[in-house]
Amino acid sequence: MLRLTSQIIVFILFISAVTISSLRAEVPVFNSESAWNYLLAQCEFGPRNPGSEGHVKCRDYLKDELLKFTGRVRLQPFTFYDSRLRKNFDMYNIIADFGSETGAKIILCAHWDTRPRSDCDPDPAKRHLPILGANDGASGVAVLLEMARMFAVNPPPVPVQIIFFDGEDYGREGEIWDYLLGSKHFAKTIDARDYRYAVLLDLIGDEDLEIKKEYHSYQYSPDLMERIWKIARRLGIDQFSSRIQLPVIDDHISLIEIGIPAVDLIDFEYRYWHTQEDTPEHCRQESLEAVGRVLTELIYTEED
Repeated sequence: MLRLTSQIIVFILFISAVTISSLRAEVPVFNSESAWNYLLAQCEFGPRNPGSEGHVKCRDYLKDELLKFTGRVRLQPFTFYDSRLRKNFDMYNIIADFGSETGAKIILCAHWDTRPRSDCDPDPAKRHLPILGANDGASGVAVLLEMARMFAVNPPPVPVQIIFFDGEDYGREGEIWDYLLGSKHFAKTIDARDYRYAVLLDLIGDEDLEIKKEYHSYQYSPDLMERIWKIARRLGIDQFSSRIQLPVIDDHISLIEIGIPAVDLIDFEYRYWHTQEDTPEHCRQESLEAVGRVLTELIYTEED
């Protein structure tokens, strides 16, 4: 009798383990074609630099698109005064919440603004023109819009907050105080204890994607970085490189500074950076898919 009881217990434990394993294995499929269409849709508005018509139209588009997937969407407005132009610019972080309304949240973020000048363009006559920002802006947002669509169908196992930061790329070359405007504003309004960690997407859509380990992320959030890279290795996604990237001043810094572990997924070696050639033809759907698959696996293997 004792032996039979032991066998029954072992069988029950085995079935439970298999069931739990099966539940954890049900990770949705990231739709890279949908993400690619989101990239193109943003570019149809033209440059989205603060103060432009494209900025207003894209803001409304992003808000309305997120409202299709969750009722918990809000704009976080703030004003930036450009002392050179002697002009105020209205800027907006766009924030959407998914999953449970209680518990520590994961931030998935990207900047949605585009640079107001092409200061790295090889043609000096074009350096005053705003960029289209297919990769530098639209790519990260595109992946996160597709994540939002996925969350509406398959709610994440933990609370997730998608944030599109404004004003990340406003500053002039060498004047770092006028960059990261949206993330700096956001960081002032929250309690870091309400968050688990953050993952930032920036410049992740180019045709020759290689995401190195950005140094600030590696230094301040090594456990989170290792977990992300381990997922990439397991999925066989070779766009994630083991090489170390030089430090990048990006929106994750604003979050790290207030105590939130944050990793910046970025390919900073993009030849069309801050030029008129940052267009969809230099981006690839496969790059969005690589990042989207890793991010999907990261979120859906989280435990509450």
